Amino acid sequence: MAVTTVTTAVTCVAPYWDLTFDAQGDPDPRQRDALLGAVGDRTDLVLFSHGWNNDVSTATALYEGFFQHFPALLAAAPGPRFGYAGVHWPSMRFSDEPIPDFPHAAAVTALSALAAPAPADGSGAGATALDPPTRAALGEVFPGSGPALDRIAVLLATRPEDPERLAEFAALVRGLAAVGTPHTAALTDDTGVAGAEPLLFTEDPVTTCLALASALETAGAEVAPAQPAGGQALFGGLGKRVWDGAKELLRQATYYAMKRRAGTVGQRGLGPLLAEVARTAPAVRVHLIGHSFGARLVSFALGGLPAGGSVASVTLLQGAFSHYVFSGPQPFAAKGGALHGMQQRVTGPLVACHSRHDQALGVFYPLASRLAGDDESLLGGVSELLGDRWGALGHDGFQALSGAPELTLERALAGELPRTGCISVDASAVVCAGGPPSGAHSDICHVELAELVLRAAGRLPG
Repeated sequence: MAVTTVTTAVTCVAPYWDLTFDAQGDPDPRQRDALLGAVGDRTDLVLFSHGWNNDVSTATALYEGFFQHFPALLAAAPGPRFGYAGVHWPSMRFSDEPIPDFPHAAAVTALSALAAPAPADGSGAGATALDPPTRAALGEVFPGSGPALDRIAVLLATRPEDPERLAEFAALVRGLAAVGTPHTAALTDDTGVAGAEPLLFTEDPVTTCLALASALETAGAEVAPAQPAGGQALFGGLGKRVWDGAKELLRQATYYAMKRRAGTVGQRGLGPLLAEVARTAPAVRVHLIGHSFGARLVSFALGGLPAGGSVASVTLLQGAFSHYVFSGPQPFAAKGGALHGMQQRVTGPLVACHSRHDQALGVFYPLASRLAGDDESLLGGVSELLGDRWGALGHDGFQALSGAPELTLERALAGELPRTGCISVDASAVVCAGGPPSGAHSDICHVELAELVLRAAGRLPG
């Protein structure tokens, strides 16, 4: 295997280890061995997986920002000896997605805006064009896709009026995400419905792109206005809006691929590594944290544990996967969610934090998750998607899961957090900052959430 060793390290806590996995879940052996060789003198290991960030420095900044609160919180509990690890896996973030309180990300976004020139016709396609940082990131996570990405970039920049060119764009995006290949559906599905493909990639491209443009508008992003009744021809006045939605289709295709990859890395990579930790240091209590797709990664790691394997606690921050993933059989599926029963491999709490301010999960996740054959069209209205079978765990917590209480963050921190089982925690009071299109999806570096992790770990008094 070929992986790049991460040399950047978190400095606010110690000891700290980086753990790098490739797209197939194979770990960097030097980093794995460094952890296994030293973790035995710890009482607890907190392991955090980032979400949709392929930039090592940005992921490391996330870990630094989150772990910085631990030393002060643990001052009241001097007994435990904590170790910390940050997972790095090949994912990506579009450069126009803001991350609250991350100066580096803001700088990249500003540079991207400068690098994306407006078209000569004055149509304002600069925001629609594929900026250089995002183009480079796509090339890194989809090796060998250079010609397809070059053509995608041309189509986004020129926004041709010919409907056949939009169909060409949609086909290129579908190929980039490997939609329809034999292994993709099982690794992407969370609800218990296997084999069907996302409606985003099977619906008529015009319908799809218009639905995505409406979703962008709902999330507060600027898009071209909808065509008035009796207005211009399809690729006249309406064309700008269609191509605004087309760029979002590309974003959602990378979402689809990264969601699949998170499950692969968790089940085939992190799960077996956790088994090695348990074998070499059986007294160490392991606590998992995951953000966004990282929440899916650490959850699928539970499925990668051997029979009888377990971890001490799991905290999922704005989890970008189904709110039915741990549930039993549903009316729409004969079997349970993809991880039904895996919560039994957590000896302590399995906490799912959610926020109503998360636009990525409240607006786009249901659109991206709908499967072909279930709905006639994507144009039924974004509001109708909220809270339905395609909802995200990080939007409204566990659904149809008996015995899973719902707490506010305030109540959870006041001592009401159960010691075992699945618990939904409404973190809207602190996870509330961020602009379109993702909203507060990445607003997670708060002392309250760090305290929640340690309360789930059972290592704070009171």
